[in-house]
Amino acid sequence: MKNVLRPTFDVGRKTSDVMVESVDFIVIGSGIAGLCAAIELGRDATVLVLTKDRLSQSNTEYAQGGIAVALSETDEISLHFQDTINAGAGLCDREAVRVLVEEGPCYINRLIEWGAQFDRAEGKLAFTQEAAHSRRRVIHAHGDSTGREIVRALLSHANKIPNITLASHAIAESLIVENGRCAGICYINSRTGQREQLTGRAVILATGGAGQLYSQTTNPDVATGDGMAMAYLAGAALSDMEFVQFHPTALNVAGAPRFLLTEAMRGEGGVLRNEAGELFMPNYHEKAELAPRDIVSRSIVMEMARTKSSTVYLDMTHLKQSFLRQRFPRIYQTCLSYGIDITRQPIPVSPAAHYIMGGVQTDVHGRTSLPGLYAAGEVACTGVHGANRLASNSLLEGLVFGARAGAAALRESPAQGKRPQRAPVKGPIEDWRIDEPIKQRVRSLMWEKVGIIRTADGLKEAIGELDRLRQRAPNRSTLNFITVACLIAEAALARQESRGAHYRADFPERNDELWQRHSVQRLSTTNAVSLSCG
Repeated sequence: MKNVLRPTFDVGRKTSDVMVESVDFIVIGSGIAGLCAAIELGRDATVLVLTKDRLSQSNTEYAQGGIAVALSETDEISLHFQDTINAGAGLCDREAVRVLVEEGPCYINRLIEWGAQFDRAEGKLAFTQEAAHSRRRVIHAHGDSTGREIVRALLSHANKIPNITLASHAIAESLIVENGRCAGICYINSRTGQREQLTGRAVILATGGAGQLYSQTTNPDVATGDGMAMAYLAGAALSDMEFVQFHPTALNVAGAPRFLLTEAMRGEGGVLRNEAGELFMPNYHEKAELAPRDIVSRSIVMEMARTKSSTVYLDMTHLKQSFLRQRFPRIYQTCLSYGIDITRQPIPVSPAAHYIMGGVQTDVHGRTSLPGLYAAGEVACTGVHGANRLASNSLLEGLVFGARAGAAALRESPAQGKRPQRAPVKGPIEDWRIDEPIKQRVRSLMWEKVGIIRTADGLKEAIGELDRLRQRAPNRSTLNFITVACLIAEAALARQESRGAHYRADFPERNDELWQRHSVQRLSTTNAVSLSCG
């Protein structure tokens, strides 16, 4: 067991004066993947879970619709497998999908044993329909607060395990690599502004996604892609970064956040209308509102352009008011606070960046190309989502592969003797925050040039300006932010076809002969972004 710096940040279940003397494993992130990894590790080793903000703040907490799993009497694992493969547009890793759908039911039952309270009908789990699913297989909690309930249950269970310490307000900056192996992390204590270091037998990245790279996003402020940049700059391979999923329906009201309006609303019968009140999705796809997300998002953008409007409308008013209030209580109250009664008024919506299918390349055990570094959840790319994630598979992925990453790290990381205690990194206290003017420019560039519809000219313009912004990055947090933007733009420029969530107006057709393969990005010797496909 290695000695580490005594953290001075607040800890979760322990009082703030508890100091961590040493730790076996470091988990970065407290969403579903990070907590599942920590619980697995905590059975036989000491674990420190670091998170950027409060312990429950992650993309998991904001997940509304539910979690897909083949548990209903009318469903089959083979059907869930095929639906996932179909949604992935030819790029799903079949072994990863097999693991997901076959092991998913076991992990859901374990989550229920730990106290997760999913909605039920007549004593049985209640299932809903979402786009591209052939069965009603999405379970949910408190109507539209599934992620929040899962985090509550996982935090409650983790707090019962003595080996796990939960620590907030740690801004991960970079990975420590020694002798070709990931040995720990360097982070900023946001309470003090002091840079500090931690070491351990292995590091598990569960830092979530990168939606904040875009000016329009459903993601919380913490989703800035730190883990992807840290892994890349430490030498790990990243894959499929061009595949960014834009959720079709985010609240589009002046002064309101881009609040997610779950896919389940369309699954329960919601329809999309244009400014004239006309149904338009049947003009774009035979499955209309239940077409895959990428198609619905592009259709909305095209319809807004055709009608010269800035919004479309999600209409639920034909459904029973009591049903809507009970099924979507959080959405009902949130929309009401912005003057929209979803039982009486169509909801103004438009697409927003939501989820990235790419990330740190891993196998089905969470291993990355850098020894000692494991990754799970949205920060990772197992290949399970391919080019377009099937709705509500993300929570299941975090649940299954978070636990598998923790188990693999525990099994494969040798116990080592104690090392000298690391002291804080010397230097002045600095502003660790992402430079605000640079951040806003990156977000505008990504939305305008690397968004739902892309072209070579736009991507080249974005890459050129992003490269210039990288030269001006005042700190590592800003550099990490720009690096992930560059990775997405470079991968999008290289893929000269349209597939899944990646749409090129100058290459509108899917080309399996040349492009049915994954993009892989590794740091070059000149620190420039490089790209190969294989």
